[in-house]
Amino acid sequence: MYQSLLKSLNRLNPRAWDFIQLTRMDKPIGIYLLLWPTLWALWIAGKGAPSLANIVIFVLGVTLTRAGGCVINDWADRKVDGHVKRTEQRPLVSGKISSKEALVFFAVLMFISFLLVLCTNATTIWLSLGGLALAASYPFMKRYTYYPQVVLGAAFSWGIPMAFTAETGELPASAWLLYIANLLWTVGYDTYYAMTDRDDDLRIGVKSTAILFGEADRVIILSLQGLALGCLLLAGARFDLGGWFHLGLLVAAGCFVWEFWYTRDKDRMKCFRAFLHNHWAGLAIFLGIVADYGLR
Repeated sequence: MYQSLLKSLNRLNPRAWDFIQLTRMDKPIGIYLLLWPTLWALWIAGKGAPSLANIVIFVLGVTLTRAGGCVINDWADRKVDGHVKRTEQRPLVSGKISSKEALVFFAVLMFISFLLVLCTNATTIWLSLGGLALAASYPFMKRYTYYPQVVLGAAFSWGIPMAFTAETGELPASAWLLYIANLLWTVGYDTYYAMTDRDDDLRIGVKSTAILFGEADRVIILSLQGLALGCLLLAGARFDLGGWFHLGLLVAAGCFVWEFWYTRDKDRMKCFRAFLHNHWAGLAIFLGIVADYGLR
């Protein structure tokens, strides 16, 4: 249904498809990976019953922020993506969208996102500025450091403290356990993603944790995923989460082990599918949290 809607929009306005591709709205995996941890925090902060207003604000905010992140990422990589097989047909590379149009579109998306944040409270508004800085700086990190995935993890986790302050007006110390868990998890799955482009990145001089980890890549990814689950266990104890939450973590652990086994030959497309598969781990944890509060 979602894909049908996008195709209908393309028929009405062919140029709209260029902007859909620019924002990756045709590939919603990034929305899922950003949304699930934000909803973890929102449900925990609301003790299983977050306000409907905050649910709408954060779902829309995640969608717009991820779209904006894709735009600024492609703008930053507009001279690099043409040398990478997976990205050589992106709208900025092909000239379907100009650099100026991309920057204006990014500004519009971020402005609308900020209008949503204005519906929360002062603390959340101030926090949102940090999120914007992380999202805007991430695309440039791969030129200077082998840890761009860490910056992405910090950006993808920023919705967690914002969810707590929006829902409760406070940011408990235990919320940072969720933040650290998601940061570790993000570094893990984005390393799988970087492994799909590792040969091209080495050729053009782009840095990533996939290059840094080398032959130990899959072992380090599994270790990061295990540490993320450990942080979630600690967070669950702090927030009095029980059996259903732990069942969600067990399902997520099963996902991580399967990814480790599936990528044993390090085939680039298998690494990409392992990256996509992390969506199910995040969903399992979210459903565990929902069930834990709802079935008490």
